[in-house]
Amino acid sequence: MYDPTRLAALVAVAEAGSITRAAARLGYTAPALSQQLAKLEREAGAALLVRHHRGARLTAAGELLAGRARRVLDELDQARHELAQLAGLSGGRLRVGTFTTAGIHLLPPVLSAFRRAHPEVELAVADQEPPSGIAAVAAGEVDLALTHAYEPGTIGPPPVGVCVDPLLVEELVLVTSVGHRLAEGTGRLPVAELAGRPLISSAPRHPPRRGVEDALAEVGATPAVICESPGYALVCALVSAGLGVAVVPEMVASMAAAPLSVRRLEPASFRRTISVAHRGDRSSAAAATLLALLRSGFGREGKAPGTNRAPAG
Repeated sequence: MYDPTRLAALVAVAEAGSITRAAARLGYTAPALSQQLAKLEREAGAALLVRHHRGARLTAAGELLAGRARRVLDELDQARHELAQLAGLSGGRLRVGTFTTAGIHLLPPVLSAFRRAHPEVELAVADQEPPSGIAAVAAGEVDLALTHAYEPGTIGPPPVGVCVDPLLVEELVLVTSVGHRLAEGTGRLPVAELAGRPLISSAPRHPPRRGVEDALAEVGATPAVICESPGYALVCALVSAGLGVAVVPEMVASMAAAPLSVRRLEPASFRRTISVAHRGDRSSAAAATLLALLRSGFGREGKAPGTNRAPAG
């Protein structure tokens, strides 16, 4: 059985004539869309695309599958429309909370898919830096929220009536300026090697990070700059400028705008789990639909779109 999201990606490339243009249309990054197409080719057992300097064209197998896919997707769109009318998704408002990284790299393609299926639902996205997103769901301020938890760290139980479902787990990796000595080796870098190194720190204003910061302090990593911005863009910019090193989620490292060197750590117990908080059976039809899209998009594979740039080692 073919994944409809991947079939839609193939049709988009057929119509746009380019993976880059198709990705922009669907709200993906080009590497993320390429991953989906590669998986579809494995499912089909045949090459579906031929890439060239001006874009991409479909093979005979790709043309055949794209033609069938258009009919399948049209039927699915009609079914979604009819089901939306039954489920009360032909209007109303859906309020989504998110933190910066997820809001930039995970949420847009999912909301794009939701909007295509349910254009009558008004969407509202609010900035909810963890752990405030869970509290916002409990208070009814948002219908669901993307949140995260770090390891090492302490994770308390959610409020009564709130469910927190993991979507994906990613390692924390070391980022340094290009040419930094710690980036020269291969393989995983022992965390003890960070002793005495100037660290760009997110503590103490970032509660989910405190366990990680404490673990780094135990091996002697010395805070050089305290970065109180809730997002990682400033952290990465400071690292790129040579002000210190940082330990950040793999997704952050792979998407950073500033030039960085990336290396995995040993032990590999520094992790971030991205989850979705919701009200379970009390969720609205719109929230339940978006929750299903989030689960289908990330829950099965445990990897976020666009995180295909592997760190060294």
